[in-house]
Amino acid sequence: MDCLAKNLREMMKAISGRGFDKVLEKVTLVSATPGKLVCEMKVEDGHANKYGTLHGGMTATLVDNISTLALLSVEGGAPGVSVDMNITYMSPAKIGEEIVITAYVLKQGKTLAFTSVDVTKKATGKLVARGRHTKHVGSTEYQTITKVPDSKH
Repeated sequence: MDCLAKNLREMMKAISGRGFDKVLEKVTLVSATPGKLVCEMKVEDGHANKYGTLHGGMTATLVDNISTLALLSVEGGAPGVSVDMNITYMSPAKIGEEIVITAYVLKQGKTLAFTSVDVTKKATGKLVARGRHTKHVGSTEYQTITKVPDSKH
């Protein structure tokens, strides 16, 4: 097992026990190269909506978590803080189906990083959802707004 994949698996285990990140317990890291991660997961009852398909919120959590791990796979990568996340839902994944989550780092600059995540059905390759995630990866110091601008029209 290569060092990058091993380190990412250890990170997944370390953060998977808390809150929403618990979802990582059900995700298997298949491969990792700098800037690209491929993971798999079987859709279970706890991941589904009332229609028996992968819940949109679960999909968003996967996009958030797996894209963050992709950022950690690049040299000098940092987890950052979410700035924007957009998900387009294309087709349902039913309970019992295996999905593949593939995350790419599109660009990492000094302060912002841009990622893309495809969620597909393992059996058919059909696109379930596509997510874009922008993260602030610059300084961890947060600036405070000291004055709210006037809202004159």
